[in-house]
Amino acid sequence: MKILIVGPSWVGDMVMAQTLFQCLRQRHPGCEIDVLAPEWSRPILERMPEVRQALSFPLGHGVLELATRRKIGKSLAGQYDQAILLPNSLKSALVPFFAGTPKRTGWKGELRYGLLNDIRILDKERYPLMIERFMALAFEPGAELPKPYPRPALEINAQSRDAALAKFGLSLDRPVLALCPGAEFGEAKRWPSEHYAKVAELKIRAGWQVWIFGSKSDHPVGEDIRSRLIPGLREEAVNMAGETSLAEAIDLLSCAGAVVSNDSGLMHVAAALNRPLVAVYGSTSPGFTPPLAEQVEIVRLGIECSPCFDRTCRFGHYNCLVQLKPRPVIEALDRLVSDPVEVE
Repeated sequence: MKILIVGPSWVGDMVMAQTLFQCLRQRHPGCEIDVLAPEWSRPILERMPEVRQALSFPLGHGVLELATRRKIGKSLAGQYDQAILLPNSLKSALVPFFAGTPKRTGWKGELRYGLLNDIRILDKERYPLMIERFMALAFEPGAELPKPYPRPALEINAQSRDAALAKFGLSLDRPVLALCPGAEFGEAKRWPSEHYAKVAELKIRAGWQVWIFGSKSDHPVGEDIRSRLIPGLREEAVNMAGETSLAEAIDLLSCAGAVVSNDSGLMHVAAALNRPLVAVYGSTSPGFTPPLAEQVEIVRLGIECSPCFDRTCRFGHYNCLVQLKPRPVIEALDRLVSDPVEVE
């Protein structure tokens, strides 16, 4: 059986989509899974053993380009028995429709009748977690999801990891604390730099080194964290936000003895690498997209106005994050890692 997945447009969602691929392999042993997704997602998909190949989708998020979608669809005609759509948009249903894929599965959304012929009606109370909504598409409507739920698990190539270490002149002579202080969603997910800096200071004094990860837009945040460290400690923190490719970030995160992250795509990457992880939540809730791993501590205040799921604080104070001091995060780290974690 050959299955085409139309993938999501966010790092965290793509990581969580592996639970669907695992369920498909469980239900259809030997099935071949290809994922049509933005090119940036290739490093994630290449580290998922369930995926045969990543197919690059050239259009940006929200772009219609009907002729291009038709051309891509026609190029895939006759290649797949089923297409499963993870986005709920009408646009995402066009390529499988133009490909003439016999079975086209997805949740009802944006007037997709006719484009999909296996339309599911989402019961949000039955499937509160995003991974449940992904996994359910692997089974017939109403089927019970198998438990325990699978967890994303990215595979790391040792040669690729070693090449990334060499490129950035990094050493594993001391345990690594990885910080992921960015969040593409917005400021309401960003724990303050001064709090991250305090955590970094305490771990450096305890003999750790600090690596900071993120996108190019997160680089100033990484520099702000470093600037708050006194000389002598500052040299033990390396800001790689915006300097690494996503592939390099994944490989280097696999070296971390512990990770502190906002609710972000890199949080899900760290969980899928099974790194000891402290996840800091502000405007969002772990009740929908929690990090899926064994060694996880979730830290949040849960004040009256959160979770609001806003990108920016409607009150302007960001108290759900500002008032969340470093101490609970440090205590969570201590519970996770009493001794440095050996890198496999």
